[in-house]
Amino acid sequence: MERKQFELGDIVQMKKLHPCGSNEMIVIRMGMDIRMKCVGCGHSILLPRAKFEKNMRKVVGKSEVSEE
Repeated sequence: MERKQFELGDIVQMKKLHPCGSNEMIVIRMGMDIRMKCVGCGHSILLPRAKFEKNMRKVVGKSEVSEE
């Protein structure tokens, strides 16, 4: 299976919807865990890398906003 390529600041589309109704997330921290921020409501979520890679569909684009 090919590893999905994503970088810090990428907007990714997830398989499941966030409770706010958006399925797009911005990657704001990478490591063993991936921290992402919902594009719809701004809520921050932390997922283990394996679960993130399983639930990520595709990279939609790059975020224009610098995440700090």
